[in-house]
Amino acid sequence: MAARTRGQRLQVMLTVIELSKVDDWRFIQRMPSRAAAVRALLKLGLASEGIDIAPSASRSEDFPVANGTEE
Repeated sequence: MAARTRGQRLQVMLTVIELSKVDDWRFIQRMPSRAAAVRALLKLGLASEGIDIAPSASRSEDFPVANGTEE
């Protein structure tokens, strides 16, 4: 299995309320980190639009948003 690297960083500004909602959802879902929670939420949003997504896993690095290789 090839090592997965994260070469791109995405900064997102959230209000205090938005961040609180992300954190609340993260703790309910027992997500390992905020980053994992945000990736999972992106994955859910993309799935709701019919976009193919990667399978879930238990480690933060195993919560990718989409399947595939870098282009």
